[in-house]
Amino acid sequence: MTKLVKILIIFGLMVGTAAAQAQSVRYSISPMNADMVLNKEHIRSTVEYLTDPALGGRATGSEGAHKVADWLDGNFRVLGLQPLGGAWLHGFSTSEGMGRNVIGLIPGSSTPARYIVVMAHYDNLGTLNGTFYPGADANASGVAALLELAAMVNRMNTCHKIYRHSLILVALDGKEKNQAGAVELWRQIDSKKLLDPVSGQPVSASQISLVVNLDQIGGTTAPLTDGNPRFLMMLSDDAVSHRSSLESANKGKGFGLELGYDYYGSKDFTRLFYRRISDQRIFLEHKIPAVMFTSGITLNNNKPSDNAASLDYDVLKDRIRLIFYWLDKVL
Repeated sequence: MTKLVKILIIFGLMVGTAAAQAQSVRYSISPMNADMVLNKEHIRSTVEYLTDPALGGRATGSEGAHKVADWLDGNFRVLGLQPLGGAWLHGFSTSEGMGRNVIGLIPGSSTPARYIVVMAHYDNLGTLNGTFYPGADANASGVAALLELAAMVNRMNTCHKIYRHSLILVALDGKEKNQAGAVELWRQIDSKKLLDPVSGQPVSASQISLVVNLDQIGGTTAPLTDGNPRFLMMLSDDAVSHRSSLESANKGKGFGLELGYDYYGSKDFTRLFYRRISDQRIFLEHKIPAVMFTSGITLNNNKPSDNAASLDYDVLKDRIRLIFYWLDKVL
């Protein structure tokens, strides 16, 4: 065997070994890639649009609410969300007229399918006796967060991040009408009428790993600790909250938000907001694990002063980013 042949054999072995090692490497796609699409001014513009007097406060069944539903339908399409059952808009009847939920899906890789549902209501009080209620914190802030989270997950998909669970995003109508939109969403699931666009099969309750509700997450005037506007509350049963993932992201990524796991230390108010008067109620009643993110009730809520200028968009942006980093782990 000549020296040249020996060199070629050794070189071939080295190349083969390197190729095998390369195939065995699993690349981790950092959630920091999603930061590129999170924009404070876009968050602000979403809140300003939803609180525009031309929409009249977005009361269920109103012309303004229907315009918002159509606008959300367009956003879901642009963000690449897939329609469930062939449509993004899902209408239902209320005492005030037609309500409409807007629903889209980002597919995951699990087989059989597993789902995480992230939702935020877009309706508000409307205009009552000539008084306009903008509903910036309640709940334009949650809708803005919903759209930003959809964009961030979509960005991760373009970076070839593979999530185990499919993500169902829902803009709910009818929260101010006894959570009519959430009740309708559950009815669709329970009656097996919400069809996965990938498999063509109904989304069943047993396949839902977690429901995440975003409700009033833009306020800073009722902090957990006096003088600290940088905070966020997660209401949940401890066993399903993935609290450690939230805390590690908050600390490891330098958010520095003060985290609370009850409603200002009150068991009664925690029970009220977690189990009775927010949209996750219907899912909890049917034993579906749920988490609620909120910044609490402020003196502006359900008042004309709940306008776009009353929110702190730097803090809201950090809250959305932290929720995404948490969601990235949970998915």
